[in-house]
Amino acid sequence: MRTALMRRITDSASSDPSIMFVTGDLGFSVVEEFRDLLPKQFINCGVAEQAMMSMAAGIASTNKRVFAYSISNFATFRCLEQIRNDITFHGHSVCIVSVGAGASYGTLGYSHHGLEDLAIMRVLPGMRIFSPADNYETSSAIDAFLDEPGPTYLRLGRAPATQIHAGVPNISRGALEVRSGSDASILATGSVVSACLSAAESLSDSGVDVQVVSVPRIKPFPIGQILELTQGRSLITVEEHSTTGGFGSALLESLSSQRESRFVSVLGFPPEGLEVHGSQGFLNKAAGIDPSGIVKSVIDHLRAQR
Repeated sequence: MRTALMRRITDSASSDPSIMFVTGDLGFSVVEEFRDLLPKQFINCGVAEQAMMSMAAGIASTNKRVFAYSISNFATFRCLEQIRNDITFHGHSVCIVSVGAGASYGTLGYSHHGLEDLAIMRVLPGMRIFSPADNYETSSAIDAFLDEPGPTYLRLGRAPATQIHAGVPNISRGALEVRSGSDASILATGSVVSACLSAAESLSDSGVDVQVVSVPRIKPFPIGQILELTQGRSLITVEEHSTTGGFGSALLESLSSQRESRFVSVLGFPPEGLEVHGSQGFLNKAAGIDPSGIVKSVIDHLRAQR
């Protein structure tokens, strides 16, 4: 995803000097081309994320559009006050690029996990949130920010993404069907969409037909599109995030506001955390959001619905 991100930003910035890129001394396996081609549009702020966000806001106040790049925990938790006061309060066009969402940096431990960032970013006024599943959704999210500037949070995984789409989708729709099905609908956001597709294939071997919908836009939440796509079916949400305050919570809030009744299961990391340590794959399995865990949860969900 990082490669797709930088390719899209570099292509756009090459013909638009109003696009700036700032980094907290990270990304130096993917940002070099931008830095070398467009040195006047690139700033390495050093290991100073709070100052970086204030600097990004100041640059944006001069009619620039700014991408501020760091890994998930540093781009959100460390500098929340600066994001809130300097960026969102003033409505500045800063796209906070958060790389390594969820448990991407698994073996580095809880300090480097991004499992509460959606909950925190969702409450900030005027903040749009994108959580793409593959390179194509990532490219579409960047285009959405450039077409309609404003405070934006772009949540990316760290590992190379499995391609979900054959081309760049229209992310403005917010929800995209990636597999049809009639028994239930799995709604997923971010890189776990690929695990949901694998689970759906395994379920089909057992005669269970589930729809999979990728939801790359978390805020504004695309409840209208989701209701249209899922057509009254029960819903299972999957996210590499705490089950408190994230994608599943956004769905439940939106269903309530619409006076819409659906049977819903929310899958993700337990709010109290996991008492285990390991790789991203190991932690996702422990949280039950790997393909086998999703299969089990879907079967339990369908049984509970009867």
